[in-house]
Amino acid sequence: MKSLLLVLFVTAAAPGADAVRIEHDVDYLGAGRAEKADLYLPANPQPGQRFPAVVIIHGGGWAGGDKRAAREINIGTTLAQNGYVGMSINYLLASKDGVDPTWPQNLYDCKTAVRWLRANAERLQVDPEHIGAIGGSAGGHLATMLAITGADLDPPGSGSCRINCAVDLYGPVLWFTQRDISMFRKSRTEAPELYRQASPLTHVDKNDPPILILHGTADKTVPVADSEALAEALKVAGVEHQLVIIPEAPHTFHLQPKQRDLRPLVLGFFDKHLKGK
Repeated sequence: MKSLLLVLFVTAAAPGADAVRIEHDVDYLGAGRAEKADLYLPANPQPGQRFPAVVIIHGGGWAGGDKRAAREINIGTTLAQNGYVGMSINYLLASKDGVDPTWPQNLYDCKTAVRWLRANAERLQVDPEHIGAIGGSAGGHLATMLAITGADLDPPGSGSCRINCAVDLYGPVLWFTQRDISMFRKSRTEAPELYRQASPLTHVDKNDPPILILHGTADKTVPVADSEALAEALKVAGVEHQLVIIPEAPHTFHLQPKQRDLRPLVLGFFDKHLKGK
């Protein structure tokens, strides 16, 4: 039975803003995969108009989370209200009782989302040359990896997986040298090559696109030092980047935490790199 495509209209929070059109549970991975995507689109596009797109990657320690969590809804709605197509994805997670590794399939799923946006650019009125990514926590890690990894970590198939920029919300970086992670199904001692492959610090080079990194000082899950390490690696490589530390912000926040409205910062970053000057 074909899945039912739900198209909803959400009233924008900002006064005077247009409604947002949402397509729920879009099949972007193909037959045999349960993971789907939600699309956030400007409600009233004009004929011939093209929008940059942003892949939204949820967190959850690579083992939990969902594309329709509060943070992802906040990000997707904000993007669509401001002239972007947001694609919030579910991807392969490490189950508690599973034995198979989920890395690098989780990254492959993120890259497949980029290919899907390009393949469906005409219907969605997406500009296929201007695609970015944003993610929180484990999703921040995957968004960064989507930006900085090359063809050696592309999934099978054809089509470019390259993106123009990424926003990393408090993603783990130093974890890959400090702790065992469930998505590998092996310890650092058993599979050091996998941990090295999944570490952003392994892949940073001068050809990487711009990255905006956001982290809160009250984060008790991923230390600020992780984001500082990524920023330092990007600096050494000569990659355009910005690290913004938000005083008293906890581990999980969306674009409107009580400490600071981050929408101008994030939208300004995407506007610069996806819409041009």
